[in-house]
Amino acid sequence: MEFRHGEQCARSSPADAKIPGMPALAEIIAALEDAYPPELAESWDAVGLVCGDPADEVRRVLVCVDPVAETVDEAIELGVQLIVAHHPLLLRGVHGVPADTPKGGLVHRLIRAGVALYCAHTNADSADPGVSDALAEAIGLRVLRPLDPKGERTGIGRIGELPEPESFAVFVQRVAEALPETEPGVLGAGDPDRPIRTVAVSGGAGDGYLATATEAGVDAYVTADLRHHPAGEHLAAGGPALVGLTHWASEWPWCEQASAVLRRAFAGNVDTHVSTRRTDPWTIRTSRERNQ
Repeated sequence: MEFRHGEQCARSSPADAKIPGMPALAEIIAALEDAYPPELAESWDAVGLVCGDPADEVRRVLVCVDPVAETVDEAIELGVQLIVAHHPLLLRGVHGVPADTPKGGLVHRLIRAGVALYCAHTNADSADPGVSDALAEAIGLRVLRPLDPKGERTGIGRIGELPEPESFAVFVQRVAEALPETEPGVLGAGDPDRPIRTVAVSGGAGDGYLATATEAGVDAYVTADLRHHPAGEHLAAGGPALVGLTHWASEWPWCEQASAVLRRAFAGNVDTHVSTRRTDPWTIRTSRERNQ
């Protein structure tokens, strides 16, 4: 399923145009790792080049959240030589990638099509700027500091502020309008009239930082994959209001950020595309019919 969201969706050039000075994949990787240093990745993570020849030239790049069948289809249709994905394809150790398995099949398709795959995950989460900076910018926040610092400016999540206070109900609508639409939509938990000025955000699954957001004294916390009991206990303890997103929607703004990294580094010699395939797994929204 595709979506269109402002002018960030895709940038393309004629398929037969000759672009001088095409960089090698190794140069692309160097630019990405300058922006998202691999040493910032968590010890359990799997970041970096999954498949592809570092010596190959790269003319077109697709940036996406998920390296899945839909985005591989998109990459092949666009004729790109590289997918830059946020989520790892092979996060857990494997002993083989046979073509008759889901992930192995993707690896074989990529190699046959001459498409490399590079993943920047928790290193992109902690980088400055990183995934949560992109989410904060989309919402309209001025970033102040990391939510969970790893250094002077790096770390998980961000704390920011709105230009002016607004009610929680208005703020939840602001978030919904800033991000691509998903079937579950955007959920708010808290007093609709509560004034919101300071906000913590964390792209991806963030209920592990509920206590951190409370300690930061923010008015609201925006993140994904909130679970019932931690969220309920957090609110009962007087924590900040919560805005719940789908995982994919919370991280999608990063795609434009990573695309901009390559546009700056290669001055028009690399044609970048932000994926327009909605890879959020939730596809149906319904509710019980009520008699009026």
